[in-house]
Amino acid sequence: MMSNFRLHLLSLSLLVGLAAPLGAANAQASISSVGSGSVEDRVTTLERISNAQAQLLQQLQQQMSDNQSDIDSLRGQIQQNSYQLNQVIERQKQLYQQIDSLSSGSNGAQASGGADAAAAGAAASADSGSSASSAAPAQTGDANTDYNAAVALILEKKQYDQAITALQAWVKKYPDSTYQPNANYWLGQLYYNKGKKDDSAYYFATVVKNYAKSPKAPEALFKVGVIMQEKNDTAKAKAVFQQVIKQFPNSDSAKQAQKRLAGL
Repeated sequence: MMSNFRLHLLSLSLLVGLAAPLGAANAQASISSVGSGSVEDRVTTLERISNAQAQLLQQLQQQMSDNQSDIDSLRGQIQQNSYQLNQVIERQKQLYQQIDSLSSGSNGAQASGGADAAAAGAAASADSGSSASSAAPAQTGDANTDYNAAVALILEKKQYDQAITALQAWVKKYPDSTYQPNANYWLGQLYYNKGKKDDSAYYFATVVKNYAKSPKAPEALFKVGVIMQEKNDTAKAKAVFQQVIKQFPNSDSAKQAQKRLAGL
């Protein structure tokens, strides 16, 4: 016995043949194109074609489902990357704030006179001396991890000598890292706190020379001028302060440089 589907197609073919004699030739041609033989054979062929089309449709639907899964996965990855980028930016802001805090403390020491500055350097040496036997952290091969470890020696452990050693090694090992301006700035500040002004000026100048677009460049250049002033080299101090105003006119460092120039 034929299936309901076959009976339906057979009935439809007979109805079309009776109701539209003028289209019989076209209908016959269409059926003949499916295959030769009895009507039941041709219905079987049509059913097979229909099943193939149904399978193709199912495959397309499955492919669409797979594509949607891939899109969802990519969307999740983008969201994760955005979160990680925001974390890096936030960490950068915190580091700048910490650097500024350390810098403010140094400027306060300058204002109160050379004795206070020397006391600050002595305090730094005492803090680092208490852990002089501690070696700098071993490098892991990851620039960000090693940089954070070096900064932790300053902010958390107060091991300034070890921090200098770690940062100097880091600067040589990761010359292409985006943290290079920060690392050189840290070295300039650490040496300044130790009273080694020539070394300090070298690292501050490195920030300006190699990373002029860094947010730390204006302040680094200003501090070179401060060091020149403290070394009683008024001519160089004036030249540096004028350079700060010219090169970074809209920065806070330019305002400070203007005040310094007015006092020279």
